[in-house]
Amino acid sequence: MRNFDYAPLYRTTVGFDRLFNMLDSGPRPDWPPYNIEKIGEHDYRITMALAGFSEQEIELTQHGPELIVTGHKNAEDEGRQILHRGLAMGDFKQVFRIADHVKVKAAALRDGLLSIELVQEIPEELKPRRIPVGGGSLSAEDSNDTARIAQDGRAGRKAA
Repeated sequence: MRNFDYAPLYRTTVGFDRLFNMLDSGPRPDWPPYNIEKIGEHDYRITMALAGFSEQEIELTQHGPELIVTGHKNAEDEGRQILHRGLAMGDFKQVFRIADHVKVKAAALRDGLLSIELVQEIPEELKPRRIPVGGGSLSAEDSNDTARIAQDGRAGRKAA
């Protein structure tokens, strides 16, 4: 989303300043900036630039296939008049869609960077497994069932 300068509109409108403030402070899909890295076969890392936020102002929630990172900045502007606001310090909510069986392993805020470590833990029953062919023998009962199915199939084709 682009940044728009509403200053010319302030000069020609009366009573719309609240509307322009809402537009300026609306959610920005490109903020805060982040990286997503694959650091191992089943390990991932999300790094978010959150300069000026403390650990108490950040909340991580995993709800099903979504990892939600929210930040609520406490107001510190009392008694100060900001002439230029170049630092993005507003509230944010960033939602990441994550794959099945991905869990948050750890999260840490260091030097203005929030690092979220993720790991994909696939249950043993869902992992692919190799089945040897010809390694074992079918029992006599299984062999009879296989022969009977094959004969039924041939008989059905002859009758048709």
